[in-house]
Amino acid sequence: MTFVIGLTGSIGMGKSTTAKMFAKRYIPVWDADAAVHRIYQSGGGELATAFPQAVRNGVIERELLRKIIHQDQTALAKIEGIIHPQVAADRARFIEASKSEIVLVDVPLLFETGADDSVDAIVVVSAPNDVQRDRVLARDGMTETLFDTILSKQMPDAEKRAKADYVIETTSLDAAEAAVDAILAKIKRELSDA
Repeated sequence: MTFVIGLTGSIGMGKSTTAKMFAKRYIPVWDADAAVHRIYQSGGGELATAFPQAVRNGVIERELLRKIIHQDQTALAKIEGIIHPQVAADRARFIEASKSEIVLVDVPLLFETGADDSVDAIVVVSAPNDVQRDRVLARDGMTETLFDTILSKQMPDAEKRAKADYVIETTSLDAAEAAVDAILAKIKRELSDA
């Protein structure tokens, strides 16, 4: 039986960096964003049928989806209703195919999509609000308005922290690395005691 760690955290909290720390310790990592990208690249299936105007050269274009969402208030819910089950199926295939004792699934909307029910431990990455804001606003194409919109769709950091089995503070990379080591050591002890 594979032990599944669910990694989550709001935008700009250091999730991708932390996932790489687990990968560096030979923990197989599945990435929800990469799964969405694969689905879009493969033509999108149901999504292409529901939103043919988002398809260009046989691929779902994120920019075209954004325009649709901006023009139609009901579009986001429809898109999520189609894409979330496909992403969940991709995640389940990854876990099932794994030969590793421990795997990590990197899911930005772990709580929001109910994926927290399918993991054995939840790790939330966190940083102070000002650090988060600075990191996000430094990204290409990011605006205050877009940042606020993204935050409004995510569970607040304090709620995520309260639901977590482990919280990793990402203001210091060294401290985050030490936290990853401590979490893995604890999980491995629990697995060997089981």
